[in-house]
Amino acid sequence: MFEPVAYKTRNISPFGGARYAVAPMLDWTDKHCRFFHRLLSRRVQLYTEMVTTGAILFGNKARFLDFSPAEHPIAVQLGGSDPGELAKAARICADWGYGEINLNVGCPSDRVQNGRFGACLMREPALVGDCVAAMRGAVSIPVTVKCRIGVDDQDTQEALDALAEAVVQAGVDGLVVHARKAWLSGLSPKENRDIPPLDYARVHRLKQDRPGLPVMLNGGLATLAAAEDAIRDGVERPLDGAMIGRAAYQNPEILLGVDALPPPGEAPAPAPVADGFEAIDAFMPYVGAQLQAGVRLNQMTRHLLGLFPGRRGARLFRRHLATEAVRHGAGLEVLRAAVALVSREPAGEADEGARQAALPQGAS
Repeated sequence: MFEPVAYKTRNISPFGGARYAVAPMLDWTDKHCRFFHRLLSRRVQLYTEMVTTGAILFGNKARFLDFSPAEHPIAVQLGGSDPGELAKAARICADWGYGEINLNVGCPSDRVQNGRFGACLMREPALVGDCVAAMRGAVSIPVTVKCRIGVDDQDTQEALDALAEAVVQAGVDGLVVHARKAWLSGLSPKENRDIPPLDYARVHRLKQDRPGLPVMLNGGLATLAAAEDAIRDGVERPLDGAMIGRAAYQNPEILLGVDALPPPGEAPAPAPVADGFEAIDAFMPYVGAQLQAGVRLNQMTRHLLGLFPGRRGARLFRRHLATEAVRHGAGLEVLRAAVALVSREPAGEADEGARQAALPQGAS
C-alpha cells in the first residue's frame, strides 16, 4: 500500500504542470499501463481509470488507489455527484499521494448516468460547482474537471459557459474539455467518442473568454503534431495543453515525443528511452516483481500490444503475447521471446493494417 503523505502547500498548477496528459480510460489506464507509460515520458501527466466515490469510501481502497511512486505526476479521476462524499473521497486520495483530483463530467455510459454522474452532470452546472467547492475545501492539491461541450440538444455555447462559470466560481484549478457533445441516449460510449463532431473552436472560445482558466483539449488527437496544431490553432491565447486518449494506448510510442514539447518556460528534454525495445527492457524489472506478487503476465503485457508500429514481426509479437502470456505460470521468458520476433526494420503497410485491426477498440 502506498503510504499516506502529509499535505503540502497548495500547488495551484493543474495537470502536474505538464503540457500533455494521457486520458483516464476505463479498463485501460490501470497501474501497470501507467507504469509503462511513465517509462516513455517523464513529463506526461497520468490519470487513473475513473473511480467512484462508493468504491473509495466503502470498497477495497488499495485495489482502486494503489500506485507506484514512479508514476508521478499522477491524478485520480473521481466519479460522483454528492459533494460530501466527493470531499471525503478526495481527502483519501490526497492522503494516498495523488497530485490532483479530477471530476468526471464527461462519461456517457448508462451505468454512469444511473449513478447521476459523468456527462449527465453537464445539465447541472450548479451541482458540479458545489462538488468542486467541497473537494477544493477538503484538499490542498489541484481540483480539476473533465467535461464535454454539452449533451443532447444543449446549445454548446450556453452549456460550456454555464459549467465553466460554476466551477470557476467554486475555485476549480483547471478544465479538460472533450470537444464533442455526448448523446446520452441513442449512442453507445464508443460511438460517443467518434460520431458527434469535434468542435475545437468552441474550446478556444472558452479560453479566449477566460484567459486565466487553465484549459486542456481532449478528443480526436491522433498525433502530437495534430495536438500541437489544435492547441495553437492560430489564436492569440493558445490552450494550455492536450490530453491524448486512444492514440496513446494503441500506439504508446507516441509518448516518446512528449518531453520535447514542454510547457512554456521549460527546456525540451530527450525521451527517457530511445524506442519500444528500450522501454520493454526498462519494464522487465517491474514485470518480474509483479509476477512474484501474483499478478498474471497478461495483465501487464496487454498494455504493450500497440508497440512496434511499422516494424516487421509486430504481428508475431502480438500473437505470441496473446496466446502465451495468458497461460498459467507464464513468465518473463514469454515477453523476451515475443520481443525477439520483432525486427528493427520498418514493416510494410499490410502489417501496419493488421496491427490496427488487432488492437482493442473500446475505452471510456
